Amino acid sequence: MTNQINRTGLAKRFWEKKPLHKLNQQEWEALCDGCGKCCLNKLEDEDSGEVVLTRVACRLLDDQSCQCTQYPIRHQFVPECIVLKPDNLDTHAYWMPQTCAYRLLWQGNRLPDWHPLLTQDPESVHAAEVSVRGWTVSEFETPIEEWEDHIIEEPT
Repeated sequence: MTNQINRTGLAKRFWEKKPLHKLNQQEWEALCDGCGKCCLNKLEDEDSGEVVLTRVACRLLDDQSCQCTQYPIRHQFVPECIVLKPDNLDTHAYWMPQTCAYRLLWQGNRLPDWHPLLTQDPESVHAAEVSVRGWTVSEFETPIEEWEDHIIEEPT
């Protein structure tokens, strides 16, 4: 795996004790459950604003590890990749996956029972079958006009 999420040495249940804007970089990154769904291409209805996920993955996503293969330098390859931060959640949370910890906490919800911060197991997201492991299609091999054929239902 190219980018394992570092969850060592963190305070127990830190996300319940600190507001999102007070998290340090390691705590912020540790909130990521490693599902890979934020790396799926999305479609947004121009009229309603509804956003749906597709199985069409970003070219940098490894769909076995569900991690970005070039995370530290991803903007060199995908300039439009969003860097999610506490100060831009209000403008980006709407398109994040429904199971995303950042979105859930921003909305005042709890982390799901399968979240690796609760289970202490990075594989729990895959065992709960909420990751993209093994079922994405390549954006290079899937023409944009076919993306609607790959819409997925959330949460999944």
